[in-house]
Amino acid sequence: MAITLPARRAFHWGNAHAPWSPWAWRNTTFVTAGVPVHFTALTIFSVPWLFAISTTGVLLALVISVGLPMAALRPLTAVQRHRFWALLGLDVPAVPRERLGRGAVAAMVRSPTTWRQLAYHLLVGPVIATGGLLVVAMWATGLPLALLNTYSWALRPSSPLALTGHAVTDGLLNAGGVVLLLIAPGLAGAIVRLDTRVALALLGPSRADELERRVEDLAESRAGVVDAADAERRRIERDLHDGVQQRLVALAMNLGLARETLTGVPDDAMEVIAEAHREAKEALTDLRNVVRGLHPAVLDDRGLDAALSGIAARAPLPVRLQVDVPERPSPTVEAVAYFVASEALTNAVRHARAEQVRIVAARDGDVLRMVITDDGIGGAEPSKGTGLTGLRQRVGSVDGTFRINSPAGGPTVLTVELPCAL
Repeated sequence: MAITLPARRAFHWGNAHAPWSPWAWRNTTFVTAGVPVHFTALTIFSVPWLFAISTTGVLLALVISVGLPMAALRPLTAVQRHRFWALLGLDVPAVPRERLGRGAVAAMVRSPTTWRQLAYHLLVGPVIATGGLLVVAMWATGLPLALLNTYSWALRPSSPLALTGHAVTDGLLNAGGVVLLLIAPGLAGAIVRLDTRVALALLGPSRADELERRVEDLAESRAGVVDAADAERRRIERDLHDGVQQRLVALAMNLGLARETLTGVPDDAMEVIAEAHREAKEALTDLRNVVRGLHPAVLDDRGLDAALSGIAARAPLPVRLQVDVPERPSPTVEAVAYFVASEALTNAVRHARAEQVRIVAARDGDVLRMVITDDGIGGAEPSKGTGLTGLRQRVGSVDGTFRINSPAGGPTVLTVELPCAL
C-alpha cells in the first residue's frame, strides 16, 4: 500500500497535466490569446514615443506620446481583465475610475495605479508574450515531430512525399517531438501562474487600496447592523408599549375596580384580589422601566435634551444637566448618548454611592461630546463589571471614543465623543 499510493497519485497527476488534459489546453489557450494583446499594447505605448522623437512639432509630439497611451491604458487593462475572467475564471478587481474634469489627466499621470498598469503592459507584457510564442512554437514543432513515424508509415515508400531519412534520425526526431509536447503544458502553466500573480498585483487595486475598500465596506456593514439593532429595539418598545403594557393597565384597572366595588366577599378572597392588584401595578411599573430602557419614546419625539431631563428627574439624587445640542444628531447616535448617560447615572447610584451627578452634553461641529461627573468614591474600572465594558462597546459601535478617569476616592469623570452622522 505504501508503494501503490504514491504511484497512483503520480499517475493521476500525470494524467491531469498531460498534453491532452483540459488543464494543458486551457493554459495554452490563455497564453496564446495573450500574445496579440500584449504586442498590441507594446505597439501602442512605444510607437508614439518613436514618432515624438522623429517629429519637429513639440506640442504635437507631447499630445501623441502622452495622450494616446493614457487613452489606451484603461481599454487595454479591461481587455486583459476580461481575458483572465473568460479563460481562467479569475476576477481581477477593477480600479475605480478618476472623475473626469480639470486636472484629470494630471491626476491620472500622478496616480500609482497608472504606473503599475504601465509596468504590466510595457515590462511584463512582452515577457509573457514571448513565453506564449515559445509555447505555440513547442506545440507547432512537437506535434509534427511526434507524428513523424506515423506520417512515414501512412505513405508508400515510392511516394515523393515519403520521408527516407535514417531510422535513428527519425527516432530521435520523434522522441524530441514527444519531449516538446510534454514540456509545453508545464511551460504554459508556469506562464499562467506568473501572469496571474503579476496581474493581481499590477492591474488590480493595490493592497492599500484594497484594505481601504474593505474598511469602508466593514464600516458600512457595521453601520447597517447598528441601525438594524436600533430599529429592532424600537419595534420591541412599540410592541410592549402598545400591547403588553395596555393589557396590564386594563388588568390593574379591573382588579382595582373589583377591590373597590365588590361587597360581601370573604376577607381571604379580598386579600387575594388586593395582592393581585399590587402585583399588577408593580409589574406595570417594571414593564414601563423596561420599555423606557429599550428606547424611550420621548427621544424620538423631543430629542436628547428632553430624554436626559427625564432620566435626571427620575434619579434618586440631584442631577445637574446642561444640554447644548442645537442640531439633532442621527437617531442612532442619540440613542447611544442616552444609554451612556442612563447607565452612567445608574452606576453612580449603585456603585459609586455618589451624592450628586453633573451631565454636560454639547455639540461641537460634527461631534457630540458628553461629560458625566459624579462625586462618588471612584475606582471605577471596566474590568470590574460595572457596565463600563458594555458602554465602551456601545460607543465603539458608532466610531466614538470613551474615556474614564476615576481615581480612588473620586471624583469619576466619564467623557464620550460621538460622531453626529453615521
